[in-house]
Amino acid sequence: MSLENSRHVEALRRDLSREETGRRLMAWIEKLYPIPRSITGPGLRRTLEWIQERLPDLERREAPTGTKVLDWEVPREWRVREAWIRDPSGRKLADFDEHNLHLVGYSVPVDREVERAELEEHLHSLPEHPDWIPYRTSYYSETWGFCLTHRQREALPEGIYRVRIDSELVSGALSWGELVLPGREEGEILLSCHVCHPSLANDNLSSLAVAVALAGQLGELQDRRWTYRFLFVPGTIGAITWLASNRETVARIRAGLVLANLGDCGGFTYKRTHSGTAWIDRVMERLSAETGTSFEHRPFSPFGYDERQYNSPGFRLPVGRLTRTPHGEYPEYHTSADDLSLVEPEALAGSLDLLLAAAEILEGDDVYRNLAPYGEPQLGRRGLYRSLGGGTEGRERELALLWVLNQSDGGPGLLEIAARAGLPFRRIREAAAALVDAELLVPGAP
Repeated sequence: MSLENSRHVEALRRDLSREETGRRLMAWIEKLYPIPRSITGPGLRRTLEWIQERLPDLERREAPTGTKVLDWEVPREWRVREAWIRDPSGRKLADFDEHNLHLVGYSVPVDREVERAELEEHLHSLPEHPDWIPYRTSYYSETWGFCLTHRQREALPEGIYRVRIDSELVSGALSWGELVLPGREEGEILLSCHVCHPSLANDNLSSLAVAVALAGQLGELQDRRWTYRFLFVPGTIGAITWLASNRETVARIRAGLVLANLGDCGGFTYKRTHSGTAWIDRVMERLSAETGTSFEHRPFSPFGYDERQYNSPGFRLPVGRLTRTPHGEYPEYHTSADDLSLVEPEALAGSLDLLLAAAEILEGDDVYRNLAPYGEPQLGRRGLYRSLGGGTEGRERELALLWVLNQSDGGPGLLEIAARAGLPFRRIREAAAALVDAELLVPGAP
């Protein structure tokens, strides 16, 4: 029953040690951080292999190069062996092996000498942050480039430079991972995160680690109400490819979240679905009211991460986006400064806890019908009410019982009742469970 499942998720949350969980997730990020990932290629596959070691039921899927996916086409696979620049003295600069952000993503092969003026046309740096390396990509146009600190760039002497990019763009495949945790009801909850970014810790290794941990926790539920579908996809093209090949699946999605940037010390930011009133929107509203943490809600816009694909006009899936500090709103975003020092173990553990709290509501929210709707049933003789009146002990519990009885006419569900009553969802859920046990309440509409 859904109330029992919700209690089980609550128990999972209660058993979590924030400190131990944060350390574990941080260790995962440290392991994954050096891997040179892109939207295709060996680094992406290595990352999926790592996820599969922790989630053995993960299915790794691929779409061959050239596959038509909606209005897009799966690109060629990008592989890099080495990339660097040598200055006129022979000193090596912008070495891909030293930091994988040095090479513009999807750079085509180059092996030649160039003058400084020509080299400048292919360099990227950040004058406002002279010691950071920017992250740049060129997925869908054939070019090449290097990223370096602005301090390095300003110190480049005139002369002849040797440029070598030992890469290849070949027919291969786009890879992603998919984990399905079956539930007993028809609906599905979608959780989606990126696995394509290279050495960027908050964007988006933090969310990858939190998603893996969440999947592991929900996998422990023995009798899930909903099916939970986790997608570990390369950005944009991954979500589009999944949507193109899952036209039937999308009809079953009741709620969903795109997860991103969950490791920094900022408060939570929730971006609503296209409608702004979907079930997941109301779940996140309830959580922000109950958690007491900083929690900003923003309207939908067709800019951001993969929520814009899931909410596109042909699909309109009820998928919101959960972040801490949103992309582009912290200075380290898409730079080498988005490193391990930016991610806080406590923030990772807090993000996991919030998502488990969301699952607690999703599992427990249901519509009920009062079996004694004419007047207020006598709760005292059923052991649900205080034997002595006048005091305040147990008042919140009794208020929850009265709210659930009054509102359970087959209309509002427990989530809506909690919002109307201004009481924690858990308290409303506990009241519903007690009333079901007392045979005063049953699930479902009249």
